[in-house]
Amino acid sequence: MKSGVVILYKDENISSQGAVNRVKRLFGAQKAGHTGTLDPLATGVLPVLIGRAVKASEYMITEDKHYCATLLLGLTTDTEDITGETLTESDKIPSEPEVQAAVRAMLGASKQVPPMYSAIKKDGKKLYELAREGKTVEREPRDVFIHSITATRINDREYTLSVHCSKGTYIRTLCADIGAALGCGAVMKTLERTKCAGFTVSDAHTLAQLEEMSEEQRAAVLIPTEKIFADLEGITLSPFFARLARCGVEIYTKKISVSLPLGTRVALFDDKSFFAVGEVREFDTGTAIKPIKQFDV
Repeated sequence: MKSGVVILYKDENISSQGAVNRVKRLFGAQKAGHTGTLDPLATGVLPVLIGRAVKASEYMITEDKHYCATLLLGLTTDTEDITGETLTESDKIPSEPEVQAAVRAMLGASKQVPPMYSAIKKDGKKLYELAREGKTVEREPRDVFIHSITATRINDREYTLSVHCSKGTYIRTLCADIGAALGCGAVMKTLERTKCAGFTVSDAHTLAQLEEMSEEQRAAVLIPTEKIFADLEGITLSPFFARLARCGVEIYTKKISVSLPLGTRVALFDDKSFFAVGEVREFDTGTAIKPIKQFDV
């Protein structure tokens, strides 16, 4: 069964799940998933996990993300982007220095209220489903972090935003917050995710490109699952210890002549290939590597 990661460049006007389903069919995979939803309006990097690699999603969604967006001033909508129903309009457009100051104020840690038009669930129902029913519910503010943000003027009403942010950050809401701070309102006009889970636009292939490839060419762009864990220390186990690890048994570091700090995560290999992620933990009889996620079963 094929397993690995396809770095997709998602086009506009297709949902993330719709894009994943098409990749799944192209690779003849039984399972597939992605590492963070992009709205139909948005384009950019969408890592698609195929087969056993789906198990790695929890490790990839924790990564920071990079975006390039267009901020449009003087407008608010119910979706916080250009596709929504207009709520307010304003001709009182602030100066560029005022815009730059409002953008810089978004740096660092903050609480962000997720938009109603989002896939977050409330009492088992997605917020956007409630929003389409005309309902608005209380949303818990979430901790987000803006590592860097810059604004480049296009014209009086439009600016290009380059954003490096934590997972869970809504760029639509960031645009709306900037507009609220300026008093004129703002929406997100365009959005491109330029980096996700360590992969960039230059690593990505469009659906059209994948569809034009032969089966052999598509297989060549499938990134091995272990590449996801390239930043972890790799430990190759003997056949005896590899069998134990595959059964979930902890492997004592002294028995394999390894010394690592508690909490360290490692990629486990046998003499042929990667098969699990482990974590160094303390046990009654000493320090051991506990397999926490198996990738070959």
